[in-house]
Amino acid sequence: MSMNTAKMIDHTLLKADSLKEQIVELCAEAREYGFASVCVNPVWVKTAAEELAASDVKVCTVIGFPLGASTSSVKAFETMDAIKNGATEVDMVISIGLLKSGNEQAVEEDIRGVVDAANGKALVKVIIETSLLTDKEKVLACEMSLRAGADFVKTSTGFSTGGATVEDVSLMRRVVAEKAGVKASGGIRDLNDLKAMAEAGANRIGASSGVKIMKGEMVESGY
Repeated sequence: MSMNTAKMIDHTLLKADSLKEQIVELCAEAREYGFASVCVNPVWVKTAAEELAASDVKVCTVIGFPLGASTSSVKAFETMDAIKNGATEVDMVISIGLLKSGNEQAVEEDIRGVVDAANGKALVKVIIETSLLTDKEKVLACEMSLRAGADFVKTSTGFSTGGATVEDVSLMRRVVAEKAGVKASGGIRDLNDLKAMAEAGANRIGASSGVKIMKGEMVESGY
C-alpha cells in the first residue's frame, strides 16, 4: 500500500472493564508498530501518556462518550481535563438527540465548545454516530463540524447499532472535501476492511484490531 498503514491507525481500547495492564500492553503495541495514537477512556489518559512519553505515538481519548448526551459545559471541561492529563487528540460525540430534534445551532455550539476547550492543544475529531442518522443528518453533522473548526469527522463510537460503512465514509469525504480528515471506526477488523475505508476517503482508522491489520500487511508484503 502506498500509504503508511500504521500511521492511519488509532489503536483503540474503550471497553468499560479494561485493565491497567491491558492499557500498558496497548501502548507497547502502538510503540512497536508505530500507530498514530492509542485511543483510551479518559481515566487511562495519564497512564497512556506516561507509557508513550518517549515515543511519537499520540494519546487520544473520548469526550461525552458513548452517548454524546452530556451537556456542553461538561464536554468542554472533560476536554480540558484530558489535555491536562496528557491527551493530544480528543474524539467527541455530538448531541445526537439534539440534532435529530432539529436543534442544529445547539449541536454546532456543542462542537465549538470542545474545539475552544482544546484551544489548539489537541486535535478534535467529531463522532457523528452514522448508524443513528439519516443521510441528510450526516451531511448536516459534517457541515457543522467544519463550521465549528473540528479537525476530523468520525463515523462511529463502536458502541451503537452499527459501525463504519464504505458508503458513509464516502459521503462524509464528499461533504468535508479536503477541509477535514475522515476517521472510520467500528467493525474494522482486518487489512481488507482498512483498505476499503481508505479507498472511500478515510485517512484515519479507529480499530481494536490494529495488530491483526499490521500482521495482514506483513503477510501481503512478504515480510
